[in-house]
Amino acid sequence: MSEKLLSCLQVNGLAAALPENEANKVAAELDEISGQQVYSRSITAADKAVFFLARSGETKSLGVISADSKLHRKFDGSIAEIVLGDQTLLLTMAETSAANAEALRSILPFLTPTTLGLKKSAGCGDRLGLATPGHIRAIRHSSMAPILAQQSIRENFRTGRTPQQVMDEAVWGIFQEGWRDGFGADADHLKNTDDIDSCAAAGFTFYTIDPGDHVDNEANTAPVEVLKAKVVALDWAALETTWEATQVALGGKIDLGSFSVTINEEDLLRSAAKYGRVVAHTVRMYRHLEKAMAGKAFELEMSVDETETVTTLAEHIYIAHELKRLSVKWVSLAPRYVGDFEKGVDYIGDLVEFEKSFAQHLAVSKTFGPYKLSLHSGSDKFSVYPIASRVAGDLVHLKTAGTSYLEALRAIGKVNPSLFRDIVAFAKERYPIDRASYHVSAEVEKMANVDELANDKLTTLLDDFHSREILHVTFGSVLHHADFCEPFFATLRRNEGVYYDMLEIHFGKHFAPFDEASAATATV
Repeated sequence: MSEKLLSCLQVNGLAAALPENEANKVAAELDEISGQQVYSRSITAADKAVFFLARSGETKSLGVISADSKLHRKFDGSIAEIVLGDQTLLLTMAETSAANAEALRSILPFLTPTTLGLKKSAGCGDRLGLATPGHIRAIRHSSMAPILAQQSIRENFRTGRTPQQVMDEAVWGIFQEGWRDGFGADADHLKNTDDIDSCAAAGFTFYTIDPGDHVDNEANTAPVEVLKAKVVALDWAALETTWEATQVALGGKIDLGSFSVTINEEDLLRSAAKYGRVVAHTVRMYRHLEKAMAGKAFELEMSVDETETVTTLAEHIYIAHELKRLSVKWVSLAPRYVGDFEKGVDYIGDLVEFEKSFAQHLAVSKTFGPYKLSLHSGSDKFSVYPIASRVAGDLVHLKTAGTSYLEALRAIGKVNPSLFRDIVAFAKERYPIDRASYHVSAEVEKMANVDELANDKLTTLLDDFHSREILHVTFGSVLHHADFCEPFFATLRRNEGVYYDMLEIHFGKHFAPFDEASAATATV
């Protein structure tokens, strides 16, 4: 038995992570002791105990070695005596359950999510509960601060997961990889206070309010007389102001630092008519969130990206001014940008126009914040990343989700071609139904014929615009299908290394432009 393992059991407090070569040696010893394959990066010494994650077949277990019987009773598992050197100790092997995750978080503080502030950040959504180790491997090469537990209520419904499951599965992935540099947890696209309560109970720290149902899209083109009627009908008591006061505050020239903008009466009418109810709803949600968090730190993001019409500069100013006036504190905001941010594919639109508009939105965020501009539906927008990084610097948040599912399909296509073919055929059938709640433009007729592709060419479907969107938006139907769910997860668990490698490469491509722009700025 190595002195290193014995010395780990003498540590008070939290010990530094073991160097890779030492971790591998200790992992080999723990393999023998536990009878399972130990993840070397998970090995953690704290308060005269050693914690680790191990795997047997497709099942993962938490291991705990310590002489302290009280510590072992915190975990629900099997306890056995072991002898290390001249010491008799206890070994607990426990399931990766919610209760054991909670107990482990109470001991290892790096497994508890935190707030990220104005650090440049990336949300790594994981609809399967399997992707976190791959996300972390990409993050290790990046300067982005990660949000590693992230799922929208809509996605929870489609995957059959709860906020607590999303949190716990991310935590086990973080523990597996030994990530100690902090992470956020995003309760994404919340629409009502019940959503807030369930996510607060699960320990989330970042709350994305989605008031999209309260946007009045008709106001985008309505004539002035109609706008006036809409403004009169607003709930001014909820807004805690009057139209006259709003005109005084926002009518006229607004200084945005490097330039100014004049908001005329029609601009202001349109802004208030379109987003007045949005502001009122966001304030209600924020104040409920303050109570739900009961003094615990949290961050707010406000999102109007999934709406029919572009957020103009005047409208962004109106939203930011009103939220600030009503004492809402937020760390990021996602406008509806020019162009199209469709799911799982690159930006569709004029990049010169996008850069000009993005820079103007940033001026608003600096004037009324500062707060980060958030890129929602941000997966695979490779042409946008250099612009966003160059213009915004650290004041940017990238949100991804479905692209991790697509990389899971890529892994399945490589190791289980038959299953991949069946999923593709099913997705083509489901797409006309499943696309209803997404802003996508893929056409089944333009999708490559999977029957004409050799096995080693199957994953090329995931590099095609139409195939990517069709496979992206049908994820819920695939995961709920009795013929696909079990083999889907079994394939990924048996071949997790393949999946992690693909995630590391793919997310590395997402993060690199943000780091390259930062490096270029630092050398100027």
